[in-house]
Amino acid sequence: MSDNYLDHRGFPRIVITGMGAFTPIGNTLEQCWASLMHGRSGIDVITQFDAAGPDLPCQIAGEVKDFDPTDYLPRKEVRRMARASQLAVAAAREALNDAGFKGTVPNPERSATVLGTGLGGYEFSLNSYDTYREKGFARVLPYSLISSLPNLPCHHVSVEAQTLGPISTVVTACASGTQAIGEAAELIRHGRADLVLAGGVEAVITEVALVGFAAMRGLPTEFNDNPQAACKPFDKNRSGFVYSEGAGVLVLERLDQALERGATIYAELVGHASSSDAFHIAALDPDGAGAVRAMQWAIDDAGIERQQIDYINAHGTGTALNDVTETTAIKTLFEEHAYELVVSSTKSLTGHAMGGAGALEAIFSALALVHQKAPGTYNYETPDPECDLDYAPNAPREMALAYVLSNSFGLGGQNACLVLKRYDEPEHGRGPFTTQP
Repeated sequence: MSDNYLDHRGFPRIVITGMGAFTPIGNTLEQCWASLMHGRSGIDVITQFDAAGPDLPCQIAGEVKDFDPTDYLPRKEVRRMARASQLAVAAAREALNDAGFKGTVPNPERSATVLGTGLGGYEFSLNSYDTYREKGFARVLPYSLISSLPNLPCHHVSVEAQTLGPISTVVTACASGTQAIGEAAELIRHGRADLVLAGGVEAVITEVALVGFAAMRGLPTEFNDNPQAACKPFDKNRSGFVYSEGAGVLVLERLDQALERGATIYAELVGHASSSDAFHIAALDPDGAGAVRAMQWAIDDAGIERQQIDYINAHGTGTALNDVTETTAIKTLFEEHAYELVVSSTKSLTGHAMGGAGALEAIFSALALVHQKAPGTYNYETPDPECDLDYAPNAPREMALAYVLSNSFGLGGQNACLVLKRYDEPEHGRGPFTTQP
């Protein structure tokens, strides 16, 4: 293999050639990007169940709208699949089509699937239990248990794409999607696959989930009448994350293979890393040491200097502790360069899709490189002295972007980061969207 196709350590260079996303802010890449550029929030009053009861303090979420699974799957299969699997299959199909493949991969045995999720198809079991209690055992579907397993979205994507190589599900809470993309990169680097469908999904907007997170005091409770203002990352008056759902799938390929088949390229995946806080089940280590390690190792993996990072797509959940800790970690690692960076949270518009969040934000980061614009942090009104970086308040920032760092810091102290690089060969690079919805 020519040195042009190898990275600084002699591994095959990896590029993103296709992406698919189903999100609260849009179900196409164009819709998502337009929402990010114009500040269109996908957060609203919950419709998937009646959330207006007096005992549920938070009644809002980021739901995927206008999604009909029968557009992608036979009705019989839809009945057997949890919503997470449905969204993952739809995102995978869009990613494959975007990469120029017609439904399936060209070399199945050299193709792999790696997806992240936090709760998988948990709601399928909840619904089946309700059926059992209300209608009896005879009405429970045979697949009621197996369809709820966290590895089922990955299974269904593999069936959809007919990948016959390695398959893996990553379950590291909010870091799942990001870590899955990193694990996918390792399969290509070490010759176990030439192409990987990688990403993450979450789709469990249920009473159980909302009650659980509300009991942790993690959700905003004063915005039921004004949902779009609820998620306020890095703002002094932030009061919690907005729970959401979504699926993002990326097609990762060896650069030489992508160019040989004439693919167009969004970005190059040059670095990734993960770390553990080993600290607390829910709270981040206040000094951000685990986040610092993950960011530093991802930058080292990319073979670049810290000062080469231009933009950070922050984890930025909008909770009091997370945003201070992430800001502290960024300042610890980047020192004076921290104040030259743009740091923004797209969760201000999408909410927090948990296991799907990192994959969606990797997609947004790739689009930022294509368009040379950093998305803004919306609902930012009152600066917090403890969060004193440039968060691109309430508007995107047009700027020269060469390297982007995307952060995901999960419950249980599990951290994951990606470094994406602009692919600047005009003959094969993706151009900006010419029209926006």
